[in-house]
Amino acid sequence: MNGENNVQQLKKVESRLVPILFGGFLILIGLLFLLTSLFNIHIGAYLWPFFMIIPGLFLVGYAMMNEANGEAAVIIGSIFTAIGLLLLFQVITGFWASWAYAWALVAPTAVGLGLMLWGMRFNREESIKSGKDLTRIGLILFIAFGVFFELIIGISGFGMARYVWPLLIIGLGLWVLAKNLRPTWH
Repeated sequence: MNGENNVQQLKKVESRLVPILFGGFLILIGLLFLLTSLFNIHIGAYLWPFFMIIPGLFLVGYAMMNEANGEAAVIIGSIFTAIGLLLLFQVITGFWASWAYAWALVAPTAVGLGLMLWGMRFNREESIKSGKDLTRIGLILFIAFGVFFELIIGISGFGMARYVWPLLIIGLGLWVLAKNLRPTWH
């Protein structure tokens, strides 16, 4: 009987956890707005990515408490959170050109991390394996496209693109000359 009582109490706490967290979140946001008004701090330009981050984190949190519907929730929550974090990074740095390759951190990588986390929480080996595979693929794509767009094309205006193309052209020219200037023996 005592074990049943503990299970019922735990379920009551779990059912109230999301509203409690949401209430705490509202208090924090209200305090943040109050402080920015009192001290004339303009942080509005940096807050909008949180409209993606916070719902994403809530979905991930929901997934971690719900084995039945959790896998779909963790995928959606991971995507929302990753997009929000990328937008926050880009708002702070102004590095918008990174979207050319940063998408790989959203679709495969964040989804993979979410699946691994959810799989570990509920002992689901297939989700852990899928998550690892997706994370690996996403990181490889991120690095490969990052190298291509930053070092070869120079999408951000810095990097080695201004040297790579001229060196490749010079190398091609040397190869053509060497091939055609060598003595031919018949």
